[in-house]
Amino acid sequence: MKKFLALAMAACMAFSLVACGGGASSAASTSEAASTEATAEAASGSKTDVAFVTDVGNIDDQSFNQYTWQGVQDFCAANGLNANYYRPTEDSDAARLEQMDNAVNDGAKAIVVAGYLFGTSVAEAQAKYPDVQFLALDVAATDLSADGSVAPAANTALITYKEEQAGYLAGYAAVTDGYKELGFLGGMAVPAVIRYGYGFVQGAEAAAQELGVTDVNIKYWYSGGFAATDEVKNKMDGWYSEGTEVVFACGGPVCQSCDAAAQANGGKMIGVDVDQSGQFDTVITSAMKALANSVNVALTDAMNNDWKFSEAYSAKQTVLGAAEDCVGLPMETSKFTNFTQEQYDALYTAIVDGTLVVDDSFDAEVHPATSNVTVDYQS
Repeated sequence: MKKFLALAMAACMAFSLVACGGGASSAASTSEAASTEATAEAASGSKTDVAFVTDVGNIDDQSFNQYTWQGVQDFCAANGLNANYYRPTEDSDAARLEQMDNAVNDGAKAIVVAGYLFGTSVAEAQAKYPDVQFLALDVAATDLSADGSVAPAANTALITYKEEQAGYLAGYAAVTDGYKELGFLGGMAVPAVIRYGYGFVQGAEAAAQELGVTDVNIKYWYSGGFAATDEVKNKMDGWYSEGTEVVFACGGPVCQSCDAAAQANGGKMIGVDVDQSGQFDTVITSAMKALANSVNVALTDAMNNDWKFSEAYSAKQTVLGAAEDCVGLPMETSKFTNFTQEQYDALYTAIVDGTLVVDDSFDAEVHPATSNVTVDYQS
């Protein structure tokens, strides 16, 4: 089985960050190592071959920006191309589009973005620049327009993930490791978050059935937003003080409130999207999306097709999961005492070969069936 998580961790540990130069409206420098290598080898003569436009925050956010940018750097360094990142001046569609304009003016053949907030700006940019390839991670076709009237164009590849598989792995691992009092904290009840949660419940149920235990409990709640708030911390304080051992915190900054409560009560947390063990000491594992690997897979497709996405990615939303080595747990940094690498590998292989199918339903009102696990869906 592929070991993308080990590679991702090694790459990010070696990642040398540099502050933006020349202001947010100009191309920022890459990390010194990757930039030097790519620039020295680049044959195009362009200032930028592949651009990354950041989401809210910067490239050292230990989340979507950092891991996606690392993927862009690695791809460019391996292929003799110039990589640059562009940081919007504010959180707005106009500011995001402005940086796409700057990237195109610098010669970008491809522009990479990450996060659903880019939907509207990608919809506009794909029509404005038909010869530039747009790779949007974690952006669904429904994010391009509020009324669904805009579809991805031939020069756009949308990538989303099988969050339910990553959630399943986390839930199975937690119960197998001995945790019986669990929690799921979701931000907004959007499809990706729901899939994480429902996968988590399914994984916990499967492990409980295999162990023959019926005393596993999950408290389940959507906070209604992704921000870290006192309300969320107070809610998590209540859970931990009532005996919850570990909470799967799924929703961006909302995990900060969960971590604060976990620290105050001696609890544990499961991270989301990227390996959050370096960010929070309370994290025992993380349900991850392989952002850097996704960048490499899709950009290699475009580059090998004369900088045009092939039918595999062009004008569509491609959903990646375990079969593409694009979701998983970072076993190298996970803090398990009973759940082993061998168990993880067997479970992962079963998902890849189809022996194990995780339900990907995301109807907030229809919950996964459970018999050994009791789930308390809270409002």
